[in-house]
Amino acid sequence: MAALFSFEGVAVAFQGVKILADVDLELPEGGCTVLVGPSGSGKSTLLRLCNRLEAPTAGLLRFRGEDVALLDPLRHRRRVGMVFQRPIAFGGNVLDNLRVARPDVTAAGAAEALARVGLPELFLEREQATLSGGEGQRACLARTLLAEPEVLLLDEPTASLDTDAAAGLERLAMSLAAGGTSLLWVTHDPAQADRLADRLVVVGGGRVEARWT
Repeated sequence: MAALFSFEGVAVAFQGVKILADVDLELPEGGCTVLVGPSGSGKSTLLRLCNRLEAPTAGLLRFRGEDVALLDPLRHRRRVGMVFQRPIAFGGNVLDNLRVARPDVTAAGAAEALARVGLPELFLEREQATLSGGEGQRACLARTLLAEPEVLLLDEPTASLDTDAAAGLERLAMSLAAGGTSLLWVTHDPAQADRLADRLVVVGGGRVEARWT
């Protein structure tokens, strides 16, 4: 079986500055793979490559054996959903934002999506821009999950959350992994990596330094 993602000599450079260099890495299906390393190490760039938000300047990235550069970006991003470090809000209320991911979702279906991330139904009528950082992050996760992704990319998703909300998001992520969704989670927190990782990839200086199962 092909790996979930395969990096073959992947490099990324911006204005002559190397962000990633000669990355050879296979990420298998299933469970939670955590990319850990200090700020600026290149781990978020690795994640963005998986969602086609970045493109390699050298090398090849495959998703289940297919060259990511040849895949339809919108279809790929529905299969490979992403949650960013800070919430990304569209105009309107929370229900309007959820319908960006699934235009036909009913109010009842949207309320179920919010319940999965620990938000009450009354939030559907709240303006997305008025939510706190933690509330906005959970609403964005609900929006991503409505697309029913096969893979979920999470770029330091608990950075704006308090301790309780972060713990709740970690529990939800583990339940998604147990249900068959493959997770790639970026963090600079070794304790969080220890709690979540089925596999650990250490990134430093734009290179993969170590891997553990």
